[in-house]
Amino acid sequence: MCEHSPKCPSATAADRLAASVYTASPEAGWSLLCNGVVTFEDTGYLLPSGDICVPQRPLPREAAVT
Repeated sequence: MCEHSPKCPSATAADRLAASVYTASPEAGWSLLCNGVVTFEDTGYLLPSGDICVPQRPLPREAAVT
C-alpha cells in the first residue's frame, strides 16, 4: 500500500505507528495506516495479521502505584 519515498515502517517494525494515514474515519474513531495497521482513537490498534494491541493509555495519577 505504501507509495512513499522513503517507505513507511512495516506493520512488524517497532515504529509501525509512524506510518502515514492512508484513510481515516474520525467519526468512527479509526485510521488505516499505509502499512495496513488500523489505529483506534483509544490508542489500541489492529495489525494486518489479526493481532490486537490493547490501548496504551497512561493510568490516572490517583490510580498509579507508588
